Amino acid sequence: MRNRLKVLRAERDWSQAELGGRLGVSRQAVNAIETGKHDPSLPLAFRIARLFDLTIEEVFDDGDGDD
Repeated sequence: MRNRLKVLRAERDWSQAELGGRLGVSRQAVNAIETGKHDPSLPLAFRIARLFDLTIEEVFDDGDGDD
């Protein structure tokens, strides 16, 4: 699943560790989500979206083309 997490994090000048701390996950988890190696759970996706004051769809793209 594609996402804008790295861009959103960079816009705030947060490290992966800092974002992980804000979300209650490890830096490694943030890295895995950013690189598309892991899709976040639905509760984590909601936490990410709320943290950036966006909808889940504004952060994540499942690539199905129904935008």
